Amino acid sequence: MTREVNYLILYFMSEITKAIQHLCDEKSLPYDSVMEAIEFALAAAYRKDFGNKQQNIKAKFDPENASMKVWDIKTVVNDIAEDVLAAAQAELIARREKARAENRELTEEDLADLPRFNPKLEMMKTSAKEIKKDAKVGDVLEIVLEIPSEFGRMAAQTAKQVIIQKLREAERNMVFDDFKTQQGQIIMGTLQRVEGRKVLVDLGKITGILPLDQQVRRDIYRPGARMKFLVLLVEMSPRGPQIILSRSDVAFVKEIFKQEIPEINEGVIEIKGIARDSGFRSKVAVATNDEAIDPVGSCIGQRGGRINTIIEELGGEKIDIISFSEDAETYVAKALSPAKVAGVKLNETEKSADVFVKPEQFSLAIGRGGQNVRLAAELTGWHIKVKEEGGTQEVSSDAVTEEALVAEAAPSSDITEPEVAKTEDVKTAETEKVKSEILDT
Repeated sequence: MTREVNYLILYFMSEITKAIQHLCDEKSLPYDSVMEAIEFALAAAYRKDFGNKQQNIKAKFDPENASMKVWDIKTVVNDIAEDVLAAAQAELIARREKARAENRELTEEDLADLPRFNPKLEMMKTSAKEIKKDAKVGDVLEIVLEIPSEFGRMAAQTAKQVIIQKLREAERNMVFDDFKTQQGQIIMGTLQRVEGRKVLVDLGKITGILPLDQQVRRDIYRPGARMKFLVLLVEMSPRGPQIILSRSDVAFVKEIFKQEIPEINEGVIEIKGIARDSGFRSKVAVATNDEAIDPVGSCIGQRGGRINTIIEELGGEKIDIISFSEDAETYVAKALSPAKVAGVKLNETEKSADVFVKPEQFSLAIGRGGQNVRLAAELTGWHIKVKEEGGTQEVSSDAVTEEALVAEAAPSSDITEPEVAKTEDVKTAETEKVKSEILDT
């Protein structure tokens, strides 16, 4: 029934209306936006052929009968004597010269005391009463203008250019508004090409940019491949909307978890913190107020099904899922998993923690290139110093950097088979294979 009604409406439409509707469908633009562009263009054409610069033209177009009406819109203001306006103009010039000499710009506050009158937008009260006897300050007058004849060739060309420009602006604004609502979310995109040090991504309506600092080192960006990206930033530039994407931001991991784990998306399980070396390892702290739910187990899923999917989305990046604790000692010890911690000594003043581990656990607690201790410090917010129990070795989280990890990272061909280690409070998940084993605490 609805389709029949639409066909009936289309049948009775004028040719102009059909053309406008076709344009709306082709550009995916609202009908009102296209009509606004047409009316703005007609106003510009009228000003070109019949108007003047002191007119604030407004046009109304009826596509059914191809008729138009034109008005000059003015706001009524108090009368200002010509000599007062001339004196104000002279004072304005003097203030501008003074500001230029002081190498500064005039502000609205500098000009607030000067009387001003804009003949294009305003009309003085005395003149307004000649058009409308009861006109008062603040009224908006719509003065009807006559259309002497048809538009000339130059005016028609002006209208065409204005319509094209306005439609482009409408398209840009629509794309900007659409992606602005998706900022911070994950979207799918098709890799177009690598241009310099950035990757261009086809997002359908627009091309997104994946800058070098938002790329993952181990990712391979092949043209035509489809990947997930975080919409990191949406901003309007002089050339239109600019969509900045990311695969290395910690928010990318968070959004992937929300997509794959319903309990996190519904707020039953909360992500308390994320520390990440993109492409290598992430530590994710989770918690819940529901005693019936195991937050770590929920993230792992049955036989590692959920975490495996997340790891695949992250290109094989290792994931440590940690049970969050309000107790700082407990939290720091868990954050260093899968290493076993013998003891933790806190310095509340400096917010630092000395963590003691047995000699056989020292390398595991530090991690390759200091990765484990650095991520644990980032996750907990504590400066962590790992000390060998009964020995002399110690490493501080402040002394290791991400660059150290990159320098020591093995080639992708040397990546070992991943696995999952499980304790009462932590499960570590990696690629291809997920296995669980209970470790002594």
